[in-house]
Amino acid sequence: MPDQPLDLPLEKTPRHVAIIMDGNGRWAISRGLPRLAGHKAGTENLRRIIRASVEFGVKYLTIYAFSTENWGRPPEEVDGLMHILEDVIDRELAELDKEGVQLRHIGRLERLAPTLQEKVLDAIDATRNNNRLILNVAFNYGGRDEIVQAIQHMMKDGVQPEKVTDEMVSQYMYTAGVPDPDLIIRTSGELRVSNFLIWQAAYSEWYITPTFWPDFNKEEYRHALQVYAQRNRRYGGISNVVANKSNG
Repeated sequence: MPDQPLDLPLEKTPRHVAIIMDGNGRWAISRGLPRLAGHKAGTENLRRIIRASVEFGVKYLTIYAFSTENWGRPPEEVDGLMHILEDVIDRELAELDKEGVQLRHIGRLERLAPTLQEKVLDAIDATRNNNRLILNVAFNYGGRDEIVQAIQHMMKDGVQPEKVTDEMVSQYMYTAGVPDPDLIIRTSGELRVSNFLIWQAAYSEWYITPTFWPDFNKEEYRHALQVYAQRNRRYGGISNVVANKSNG
């Protein structure tokens, strides 16, 4: 069966999609596999979703790969996740570059091993001129930590309280220069924000699916974008339909 186009009006395709890639461990356990096998399967799925994002016309994709709280997981799992990140860079960088993907990192690099930090920075530098898709990898990232760092940097820069605006705060975030996410997808059915983009997600639409991340395929991604296209984003106001009825 031939692949079907997304078939959405251009203005209805979200510019920025963010994904909480949840359920890797439970996917593995449900199959009698170690949790790390689920993370590896999730990484394989990410390749497919990146390609689908390019095909669907999404311009910015942000993925929640490792939170500041994930350091509390068993050491062998944390070590495994670090090796997966390194392996992904080694195996996928050339292909991502060929596809026109620009890699960016949001979060803290300090706790990563020096060799891994270097690989991340080299990958960012190697893809800096690509613009087909901007891929933000949230690794060792926490939304509250991001806001605290933004405040600290504003204070160091001597910003006066009366000069602080929404726009200024956004420029001190890791995502400076990137539009806020239009759509946030969370797999595995959990109904939590999990400290992810808590400043940027103020008016994002959410799509929650019970599907574990390794099984979140291109067709469900397509469905998520179609559901988003049917939403009426009001940004705290009222819908055009309601406004027109009120004026009628």
